[in-house]
Amino acid sequence: MNINRFARHEQTLKWIALGLGLASTIAIVQNWHPWPLYLGLPFCLIWIYCAWLHTEKQLKWINITFSVLYSYGILKHVAGWG
Repeated sequence: MNINRFARHEQTLKWIALGLGLASTIAIVQNWHPWPLYLGLPFCLIWIYCAWLHTEKQLKWINITFSVLYSYGILKHVAGWG
């Protein structure tokens, strides 16, 4: 798969990421667990993709780290661990 395939949709993806980030923040403030996990993961995935388009290594690796943590949280929630 070509990573630049959706490059023309980058601005739309960034707006979607903004909406997901705002929704995740509201979910945190309102204590709507586990919604911050479910909203934060696609937020990070969008930013990983956008960082890959522009080879922004620091942004990419920060979001990969957060994606792993969100995935762990989602798995923990779904599996009923703790």
